[in-house]
Amino acid sequence: MSTILFYEKPGCRTNARQRRALEAAGHTVLVRDLLAEPWTAERLRGFFGQAPVATWFNPAAPAVKAGTVDPSALDPATALSLMLADPLLIRRPLAEVDGQRHAGFESLRDQLGLAVDLEAVATGCSHPHSPCPTPKSTGTP
Repeated sequence: MSTILFYEKPGCRTNARQRRALEAAGHTVLVRDLLAEPWTAERLRGFFGQAPVATWFNPAAPAVKAGTVDPSALDPATALSLMLADPLLIRRPLAEVDGQRHAGFESLRDQLGLAVDLEAVATGCSHPHSPCPTPKSTGTP
């Protein structure tokens, strides 16, 4: 089985279910805080591969839902700049496994060959008051 570096939003129930599905399949999951990670445009860009820019975004992000950010109207450089300023815009989870980077659970699931029911682990925000509230910093890394 693989070791997966899993970048999630702390407190996100959907990411927690995704992580549990990976662990149940025998993978070792090393969790990182997506919001606290010191991203650079170059490093973040590596997770999106050849996917269209609009798919790089979390459709449940407050700025996307409010219409203040229109992912379909952005070029890659502008998209990355916005994501660096507001990591809630980033599609999650981001994951690294076996030298490959992924944005979104579907991509990771497909690479690993997992027979995971996406409805069971959900790919959107499962918080009852979507968008999910942003966790308060505890001051610890």
